[in-house]
Amino acid sequence: MLDRLAAGLAAAALRLPPARTRRVTVTRDIALRVRDGVILRTDHYAPDLPAAPTVLIRTPYGRAGPMRLLCRLAAEQGFHVVIQSCRGTGGSGGEFQPFVHERDDGLDTLDWLRRQRWWTGAFGMFGASYQGFVQWALAADAGPQLRAMVAVATASTTRDSTYAGESFALDTVLTWAELLQAQTVPWLARQWELKRGQPRLTAALAHLPLIEADQVATGVTVPFFQEWLRHHTPQADYWRSRVFDDRLHLVGAPVAMVSGWHDIFLPAQLRDYTALRATGARPRLVVGPWTHGSPGLFVAALREGLRWLDTHLSDEGAGEAADATVRLHVGGAGGGWRDLPDWPPPADAVRWYLHPQAALSPADPVPSPPDGFWYDPADPTPSLGGPLLVAQRAGPFDNRPVEARPDVLTWTSEPLAAGIEVIGPVRAEIHLRSELTHLDVFVRLCDVDTRGRSWNICDGLVRLDPHRFPADDAGAVVVPVEMWPAAHRFAPGHRLRLQVSGGAHPRYARNPGTGESLGAAVTLRRGFREILHDPDHPSAVVLPVVHSASQTSPS
Repeated sequence: MLDRLAAGLAAAALRLPPARTRRVTVTRDIALRVRDGVILRTDHYAPDLPAAPTVLIRTPYGRAGPMRLLCRLAAEQGFHVVIQSCRGTGGSGGEFQPFVHERDDGLDTLDWLRRQRWWTGAFGMFGASYQGFVQWALAADAGPQLRAMVAVATASTTRDSTYAGESFALDTVLTWAELLQAQTVPWLARQWELKRGQPRLTAALAHLPLIEADQVATGVTVPFFQEWLRHHTPQADYWRSRVFDDRLHLVGAPVAMVSGWHDIFLPAQLRDYTALRATGARPRLVVGPWTHGSPGLFVAALREGLRWLDTHLSDEGAGEAADATVRLHVGGAGGGWRDLPDWPPPADAVRWYLHPQAALSPADPVPSPPDGFWYDPADPTPSLGGPLLVAQRAGPFDNRPVEARPDVLTWTSEPLAAGIEVIGPVRAEIHLRSELTHLDVFVRLCDVDTRGRSWNICDGLVRLDPHRFPADDAGAVVVPVEMWPAAHRFAPGHRLRLQVSGGAHPRYARNPGTGESLGAAVTLRRGFREILHDPDHPSAVVLPVVHSASQTSPS
C-alpha cells in the first residue's frame, strides 16, 4: 500500500502519463541461476495487464529505495519490470568484477525471461551509468526481441573516460569504489560517515601512492581499483573484453540517449551516438543542463525513457520518426532548448587566440613573449566543479578562487558586442615549453558575466610524456586538447575566458613530474612551463559557432 501511494505521488509530481494500472504484483528475491551456478537475486513487478512487454534493469546499486519506486512507476505504465542485482552486489552471489560478467549474465537472464509464462517476446532495457554499461554488454547479442534501449549518462566503453587524456579520473574511480563498498556496511554507519563529510575518502584522494588509496578510503583492497591502476596504458589487453564499442554496428534496437553537459561520460556517449548514426540508425539524443546523478537528469530520463519504451515496445511502433531527433539545452542568457536534426549541428570552427596581456581574441596572434607558471604536485591545482561523479560538487561554479592562484593562467576577451552561440565539440591547441617532460595540461573555457563571475562551460586535460609528445628543436610541444562538448550562448556584454593550468586535482590524479608508474609514484617534482602564443606558436581554443537560428522549444 505504501509503495502504491508513493508511486502515485511521484507520478503526479513528475507529470508522468496516467497509470494504465495500479495493480502490480511484486515478487522479490527470485533466485536466478546463471551458467556457472551463481545465483543472481531478481525482483519482478507484474502489472495486471494482458500481453505487457518486459523492461529489464540490471544494477550494482541494490533493488530498494529509489529503484523500487522507479520499477513500480514503470510497471504501472504497463511493463513487466525485472530488476536484477549484478553478481557480487545486492545479495547476488559471486564477485563483482566491473564489466567482466555482464554479457554472459545478461544473456542467461534473457534466457530465463523467455521461459516465463508472461513473456510476450518483446523487451527493452533501461538504466543509468553502470546500468547502461550492462545494456551495451548485452545489446549486440540480444537479437530482434530487444526492441528498445534507454541509456542514461553512460557509454559503451569506460576506458576513455577512466583515462581521459591518458590521465586517471581519480575522483570518479575512487569515489565509485567507496560507494560500492559502502553498500556492504550498516545503514547507520554509512549515514554517520556522510554526516562527517567522508573524511576517509577525502584523505584517500590526497594519498600517495595511489595503490594504497583504496585501503585509506574503504579499509579494504578493492581489486578493480588496483587493476585499473596497473592496466592504464592504451595498449593494455585488460580492457579489450571490458568495452563494447566495437559491436555497436550489431545493435538493431532503437536507442534513446539522455545525458548532461557536465556528465562524466558525455564525450563517450556522443561518440556512441555518432557510431550508431554511421550505421544508419536514428537514435534519440537528449542533453540537458545536468550533472551525473542530478535530480533533473533522473526526471528527464524517466519521462523520456518511459515514452521511448512505450513507443517501441508496442506492436505498432508509432512515433518512431517523430522521436528520432536531437534535443539540446543551450546554456547562458538567451539559450533554452533546441530541437535539431542531428549532432553536431553545422557550425564554423572559430579560433580564439591567446594574446599578450592575458587577452583572448579571434585576431591573428602577434609577436609576444610566452607566459609561464610553476606547477607543484605537492600543492596541486584543485578542481572546481565540472563533470564529477557526485552531483552536488559537479557542474558550473564561479572559478575566480582557482583563477586567483599563481599556477593558473587566464586569457580573457573584451566584452562581446553581440551574443555568440557555441554548439558542438570544443578543442584547444596549446603550444608550450617545459623543463619537465612529464606533465599535464588542463584547459577550461569559462563565461565571465557582467559581475565578473567566471562560470566553467567545458574543459579537458592531456597527460604528456616524451614518447607521445616529442619537443621540436626549440623545445616546444603542441598539445591538442579535446574538451567536453558544449552548448552555450555567450551573451552580449559577457566575456570569454580560457584557463590553462597543470592539473585539476583530485578530479584527475596529479602528475608527479617524474614519469613514475601511476600507482606507485611518490616522488613529486615541481616544474616551470611556458605557454607560447606568437605567430609560430598560435595557441588557441577552437569554438563551433552556430549562426543559423535553431528552433527554440519549450522545456
